[in-house]
Amino acid sequence: MTAAELPLGREVAYPTRYDPALLFPIARSIGRSALGLGDAALAFIGADRWHAYELSWLDARGKPRVATATFTVPFDSPNLIESKSLKLYLNSFNSHRVANEVALRDLIVADLSRAAGALVRFDFGLPPIDAGTDDARSIDAIELDIDRYGPPDPSQLRGEGEEVAETLSSDLLKSNCPVTGQPDWASVRIAYRGPRLERAGLLRYLVSFRDHADFHEQCVERIFTDILTRCAPHSLSVEARYTRRGGLDINPWRATPDIPAPAAQRDARQ
Repeated sequence: MTAAELPLGREVAYPTRYDPALLFPIARSIGRSALGLGDAALAFIGADRWHAYELSWLDARGKPRVATATFTVPFDSPNLIESKSLKLYLNSFNSHRVANEVALRDLIVADLSRAAGALVRFDFGLPPIDAGTDDARSIDAIELDIDRYGPPDPSQLRGEGEEVAETLSSDLLKSNCPVTGQPDWASVRIAYRGPRLERAGLLRYLVSFRDHADFHEQCVERIFTDILTRCAPHSLSVEARYTRRGGLDINPWRATPDIPAPAAQRDARQ
């Protein structure tokens, strides 16, 4: 499939047979070059965790089966996988017979890994809903005037001198699909150790994505890079939990190499 044939942003008939060619990889280097990252060693680790709510196939006798699943794409894969193409690919199993769940998992892993250019992890089921029992502090109640909604404005980011270790959260992150312009809604969690982030400026910065068009993964890498560059924390973790579209949601996470992966969880909004 070429870029001109990308199904995103136009009416597409749902597939009636299994077709791995529906998957559309997009080179991560495109978005990273826009951030000035180029081919240099990346300052972050991470992964893109997808939740699939509408996985269905036929068993060996033709009886429909349904399941949920979690896919994890490593941050250093050459490609990300465009979301609508992933939706169409998963729907291509609706009339496809597979011997058993192991065969289905192996087939999907092979197809997604080929598209991403790296091994993709597959698990049946979904992580639990976040019970909100950690010490994350929401910054959404801050009262302030905002009149800028794009492009993202990193000049709003400031460190206030005193060193702290804390986790801040916001449900106000919104960006737009770079092809269709449709809104993408997310909650974001920023855990860091270093100069205290000035919270009003951080909230203004996050809201400045509101009219910004970019893929989910690239938005998270931009947030990580801007905070790291402007505020120089010693440790930093940025995780966004995007709401569901077409039976899929995506949760990109990027962090400095000293931070372990956060527990896999979902927001109530997802």
